[in-house]
Amino acid sequence: MSTPTNLTPSTEFASADETRDLAASFAASLKQQNGNNSHQANTFTPHNNEDGISARDWALFRDPVLHNERLDAIRAKKGFIIDMDGVIYHGSNLLPGAKEFVAFLEKNNKKYLFLTNNSAPTPRELQQKLQRLGIDVTEDHFFTSGQATAYFLHSQMPEGGTCYVIGEPGLAYALYDKGFFMNDHNPDYVVLGESAVYNFEKLTKAVQLVQQGAKLISTNLDVETLDSQGRKIPATGAFTACVELVTKTKAFFCGKPSALIMRYAQRVLGLSRMETCIIGDRMDTDIVAGISSEIDPVLVLSGVTEMSDLNLFAYHPFVILGGVYEIPCDDDKNKLTDSDLEEASRRASYL
Repeated sequence: MSTPTNLTPSTEFASADETRDLAASFAASLKQQNGNNSHQANTFTPHNNEDGISARDWALFRDPVLHNERLDAIRAKKGFIIDMDGVIYHGSNLLPGAKEFVAFLEKNNKKYLFLTNNSAPTPRELQQKLQRLGIDVTEDHFFTSGQATAYFLHSQMPEGGTCYVIGEPGLAYALYDKGFFMNDHNPDYVVLGESAVYNFEKLTKAVQLVQQGAKLISTNLDVETLDSQGRKIPATGAFTACVELVTKTKAFFCGKPSALIMRYAQRVLGLSRMETCIIGDRMDTDIVAGISSEIDPVLVLSGVTEMSDLNLFAYHPFVILGGVYEIPCDDDKNKLTDSDLEEASRRASYL
């Protein structure tokens, strides 16, 4: 996963002083770009000819009025749904400002949930990973596509059922928790998730069980991911497509960009979509998930997406940030009281 080096320095994590320096550097670059005359100080000259990037996207990233207004709107949100890889960390390295961003959420009494398409880990494993990186939060702040899949199957069969699963313990535990047990003979569902143990035998078994009547479920449709050396490798969506092609069926998927996982995340937060945002680094999952759920999507350029990629998509994020280091601020105007959250929760219960 490549990181735009001009946007996010390659340090393990940023101190408070370093975070302020990043913000100051960003502000200085805006002033330099727009400070040649007084008229341009409050306006932005759009253009379409730099790397094919639209004027709209440049404005969302660099315009000193639009960018800052929308950044302030994000800071005022009560709930944050946050992707992890490419937003909070890369591999075993914390991204600049991640620690300060979580401190900002805690200080201002915000509700937040780390949301990942990776069904392999359990929430506790994710909590322990962030703890090793220097961010200490409780495991109830994590939600995976494996949990979303278990929630969905429970909604279809509240009494529980059986599954043939190709996946890791995080997915199996989530299914067990909702009353679903493993069965490789006549299961109700074939469930595919992240795993390093896909092979011909397992895929053949999945195909045969679907042909016998089991319903095909995929935790997500991501066709590729990166290994520890940054090389592309096939992911759950690629293996799901194999089973779909042979069985001539279509899998139901539960992770991003499905609005289903976003709805589950909203329920966990107890907030309405208008009071929530999603922060992610992928246009094809995080941002489109926000758009399809009518939750304001924030694109950070600290992950896989670069500005030059944006012209490939027919939609725009709400705002574009260099990274989460832009979000923390020192004032108290975004601080929420417990009564604010209780009132917001009551409003959400009627939606």
